[in-house]
Amino acid sequence: MLRNSLRFLYYALSSASPAASPSGCKSLSTLLPDYETPGVLPPSARIDRTLRPQDQRPWNLWDMWRYPAFAVGKVACLVRDIVAYNIWGPRRRTWGIEMTIMNSLMRDVSRHSALADIAMVRMVMGLAGLVPLPADALVTPVTFRVRKRNLRGIIQALDAQETGQRELSGEWIVGKNLWHALQSDHRSMNRQVDEESILVQSTSVDGSSERQCSRVVLYIHGGAYCYSSAAAQRMISIPLSKYTDARVFAINYRLAPETQFPGPLHDVVSAYMRLTEDLQVPSENVVVAGDSAGGGLCLALLLYLRDNAYSMPGGAILFSPWVDLTLSCPSWETNAAYDIVPSPGPDAHLHPVVMYLGDGLQRYLTHPYASPLFGRFEGLPPLLIQCGEAEVLRDEIELLAHKASMAGVYVQHEIYEDAVHVFQSFPFLGLVNAAFASCRDFVSFKLSELQDSSPKLLGDVCEARLGDDIDNDNVRVVRGDGMETCAGRRGVQEHMRHESHDEDDYESELYSWTSPRTKGDPVVSIAGTYESPLC
Repeated sequence: MLRNSLRFLYYALSSASPAASPSGCKSLSTLLPDYETPGVLPPSARIDRTLRPQDQRPWNLWDMWRYPAFAVGKVACLVRDIVAYNIWGPRRRTWGIEMTIMNSLMRDVSRHSALADIAMVRMVMGLAGLVPLPADALVTPVTFRVRKRNLRGIIQALDAQETGQRELSGEWIVGKNLWHALQSDHRSMNRQVDEESILVQSTSVDGSSERQCSRVVLYIHGGAYCYSSAAAQRMISIPLSKYTDARVFAINYRLAPETQFPGPLHDVVSAYMRLTEDLQVPSENVVVAGDSAGGGLCLALLLYLRDNAYSMPGGAILFSPWVDLTLSCPSWETNAAYDIVPSPGPDAHLHPVVMYLGDGLQRYLTHPYASPLFGRFEGLPPLLIQCGEAEVLRDEIELLAHKASMAGVYVQHEIYEDAVHVFQSFPFLGLVNAAFASCRDFVSFKLSELQDSSPKLLGDVCEARLGDDIDNDNVRVVRGDGMETCAGRRGVQEHMRHESHDEDDYESELYSWTSPRTKGDPVVSIAGTYESPLC
């Protein structure tokens, strides 16, 4: 009794009471009208529309003491939280020591944003690349020129400026089992085969063409529109390919503040058009996916395609999508003590919304392509939306799922117990396997069930172009220890030929990158999930 009382007292003094509710007191029906009119801020908006981009305050010698003070404060906070974890238990019921440490390191870090600039933050976040990657995948870096496509709507002016000289980069990710299924000795030895032989090799013994009906995922990374990259998010893109049995193309869009809205949207549209027009992937076969800001860009892409009468993808997977740049939902406060996402500070320095919208903040803050929660969702493809119960974006994601469902969109919304923002990128969490298994079921079964004509048969030209884009001298193997090897096409083929491959050992490949679990333990506890019927 005394132990529990002291536990609640400690977390109350730390502004992190485990009994705090992650949702606000208002119901969804009460909050939704605040997001019906673009241009009108919700009463609870936490951003000043008059903020403008500003340079960092010049650094001087007297600021040196701030850095050791910050380090000492963080170490003290970390020690306190580890001691509290071992004495009174975790802040959230299902948290282990790893999650406790991450929460301790990230909590309240935004209060010290004056100590850094954009380059320093990107360098620190780039250290994530040192973490061993999920194994058993092939990665092919790609660079392509952005050409003028006579695009319509908000990016028409940007499209008109293209001369065919600007380049974008990205990378293909293919799971090992899928690579084996797509290969044959004939295709490995001779790339110059005719269209008839390609079709024969991709057709199974019974005459079906299951592999040629496969999906292609366009992945859009997160990072508050200012940080990260396709390579940095391989903790998601690699298992996404392995679970969904799909080829994944992850795009590196231009980042803010160097490129502001709607520039990143233009890049994402260009990547989508490259898949559907240049590589001739049927739009119904494409699934767009993204995390955080990338999830917001996924929705912006869908809204843009619908508004301008372009062909729509077959579906979308959204991991903790950031859909309200006004920061107006209650969970920004109720979950601030739990999530790893720092709340933006009161001024413009390193404020992601200010950097992304720039001088257009007042004009675009509630634009549906910047804050999709303010948009109309009629006509969108089926959505799988996953979020964490303990993340600051929880409420706006719930509103998104509810609003899209009311518009007649099929929505599968999953809330994972005690999970933080983009928890799918933390392999030590047991619920990650269940999250990706849900992605597999959504892509492999649910989309086909909802759309009779989806996916379509990939044409011979499409297969050949995908093969040339993926299976070339730039391809690399992510080895069993998670390290990347630059091997080239011949080296990859040699490596894969000598590697043992058992198609029946599917489950062991999927879970090879996660921490071991005691047999019989539950994989995940989902706080809530619902599916909306098609209206």
